[in-house]
Amino acid sequence: MPDLIRNPSPARVIELALKHEGKTSSLTSTGALSCMSGAKTGRSPKDKRIVDNPESHDDVWWGPVNIPLSTQSFMINRERAVDYLRSRARLFIVDAFAGHDPEYRVRIRIICSRAYHALFMSNMLIPATPEELKDFVPDFVIYNAGTFPANRYVDGMTSACSVDLNLERAEMVILGTQYAGEMKKGVLTLMMHLMTKRGQLCLHSSANEDPRTGDTTLFFGLSGTGKTTLSADPRRLLIGDDEHVWTEKGIFNIEGGCYAKCIGLTEEKEPEIFNAVRYGAVVENVVMDNETRTVDFDDTSITENTRCAYPLHFIPNAKKKAVGGHPTNVILLTCDATGVLPLVSKLTREQVIYHFVSGFTSKMVGTEEGVTEPVATFSSCYGEPFLMWHPLKYAEMLADKLEHHQAHAFLLNTGWIGSSGQRCPLKYTRAIVDAIHSGELAKADYARDATFGLLFPTSCPGVPSALLNPAANWDDAAAFGRAQAKLAAAFNENFVKKGFSSAVSADVLAQAPRIGGDAAAVGKQSAAEADAAVGTRRATGGQAA
Repeated sequence: MPDLIRNPSPARVIELALKHEGKTSSLTSTGALSCMSGAKTGRSPKDKRIVDNPESHDDVWWGPVNIPLSTQSFMINRERAVDYLRSRARLFIVDAFAGHDPEYRVRIRIICSRAYHALFMSNMLIPATPEELKDFVPDFVIYNAGTFPANRYVDGMTSACSVDLNLERAEMVILGTQYAGEMKKGVLTLMMHLMTKRGQLCLHSSANEDPRTGDTTLFFGLSGTGKTTLSADPRRLLIGDDEHVWTEKGIFNIEGGCYAKCIGLTEEKEPEIFNAVRYGAVVENVVMDNETRTVDFDDTSITENTRCAYPLHFIPNAKKKAVGGHPTNVILLTCDATGVLPLVSKLTREQVIYHFVSGFTSKMVGTEEGVTEPVATFSSCYGEPFLMWHPLKYAEMLADKLEHHQAHAFLLNTGWIGSSGQRCPLKYTRAIVDAIHSGELAKADYARDATFGLLFPTSCPGVPSALLNPAANWDDAAAFGRAQAKLAAAFNENFVKKGFSSAVSADVLAQAPRIGGDAAAVGKQSAAEADAAVGTRRATGGQAA
């Protein structure tokens, strides 16, 4: 039987990692534990499976996001994982909570063989006190046997990697991937189901709070759009960087830590995150100098998806009790690599529903296996890989919350500026967020983009006005028109493909982009047809309606 190491301190975990995982674990110059996750350096969404049980069948949005798995296949994988874990010299058991609100928190148990995974989840979950550990009975168990492959011949397996969630057994089994993010997102997926079933809105979002007024802001977005970076504002209190629940009382953070992207990290641009890379933190798949052990955050030779996991209290202005009031501002983040969306747009209630359900962004390199360059994608609710219920269920709950609490909503584009090939500088994105928080942006004059119907400000403190109009940042107006029409067609295709166009109200459907100014074209014109249709027409984007 293995030596069972229960809820070890960071010091003990780090000591064991260096002693027994020396080939894949080491210390950085600032004392962080540097670990390698092997062949998988991002999530493997095509290998995620949900057990199809009668009790939860009608709750799940089945399809490419939630691929069904039989109970028999799950039990085979579970037995394989348990047998492997029993054969190890030592096992780590981490008991902790998901959810800072005691009324809604879930007791999580992690069983794993790598010290790296134990420290990672100790950072990402909320620690239990010694008193709470005395009678700790888990609501959910994760068996992480990621260093051992799945059997490809088990029915439902398509590779040696498998991440399986069984709602009825309240268990998750991981085989064939050592990427620690699978555990974190497994907990989010669980909460997406449990909280919604309890009538609460679970969100893939970050959140912070004005310490003077208590006003909170939610930032929605996929990896690489700026959720973590923008929520780590030294002038505001950090509630959390990735996963929250909006209840009838306000919001609470699901996690006890942050999982920040490290690519290009500098103290100048992101001081809070940079200084969190220290003893007790875990950095994944980074490259270090052989002698000084200094991390080169610009080196992406292993992966673009370099990461750091650290506890919330590593951020100086993080709230100890990570809860907040009802949001005053809601910001939908997108990273548009096509350069045609405005940097910021003020949204109506119907536009919030449309864009939340669409969830457009450009999938950033490294966040998933095989993604080596930005790819335009639509991820419903800005977190499609983690949804359990149909996206419209989440969207309707969000719309009700927005209306009831009269929150302001914006679409914030952290992507590329026009045809420059350059991403919007972080200083300008932060200036826009500052203007949202101060109320200045609400007072600005607005122009309307004729294709997407988005209202964008003509001025914003700290941002060159020319950058706010996407049409002004293209040298070739015809090329802008073609790019804009192609993206508009992609929006419409996605809405039809996922069945949203026949499910939403006419007012929401009216927020769809109009290709060539033709409302009848909504949802009917392909991207290829759009390219042909626009031809050499002049771009109309940026003209006031």
